Amino acid sequence: MLRELHCLVEHVGPYEAGQHIFREGEAFTAIAAVRTGTVKTSVVDPAGREQVLGFFLPGEVIGLNAIHQSRYPCNAVALDRVTLCRFSFPMVATLAQRLPDLQAQLFRLLSQDIGKATLLAGDYTAEERMAAFLITLSRRFAARGFSPRRFLLTMARTDIANYLRLAAETVSRLFRRFQDEGLIRVDRRDLEILDEARLRALAQPILRN
Repeated sequence: MLRELHCLVEHVGPYEAGQHIFREGEAFTAIAAVRTGTVKTSVVDPAGREQVLGFFLPGEVIGLNAIHQSRYPCNAVALDRVTLCRFSFPMVATLAQRLPDLQAQLFRLLSQDIGKATLLAGDYTAEERMAAFLITLSRRFAARGFSPRRFLLTMARTDIANYLRLAAETVSRLFRRFQDEGLIRVDRRDLEILDEARLRALAQPILRN
């Protein structure tokens, strides 16, 4: 399977911070795995207000939510220097018909994408949302071979606030409070989780595990 997928891959980038990888409404032709950097997805309402939908780390796939409508339903923007592995979706779909393992992996990726989109949809407190965001980031970094306890927050505080549906001032206050309580250590964008158990307990109403 890997040999056949290798024939489909196109290495693209780098994209610099602020550059669009795709725009809402563009025709959907490919999915892409992030090789390096972080990608933000968002939509803009008729009044010009941005709504952040998610952040994609190295090893994660962008573009899956475009499959149904055959157009990208959101914007994807590089938050730092980003490189991608891009796969022609029509070719991947054809190959998946012959390779059950590939088809199963696509279903898993779609399931993860839906799960991330609904993670913060409930009526949760600001503290629960922030804790769940940090624990989820930790788990995603760990799944990709990075440190689960210390990592860079490549997204701006305003983007985190937008994603969590909180005020930017609330996010800044929560970072200070979590640090004062010994849950985390923050130095600009460098974050270290100091008490994972307490942070996980705070996030439990959202994450459930």
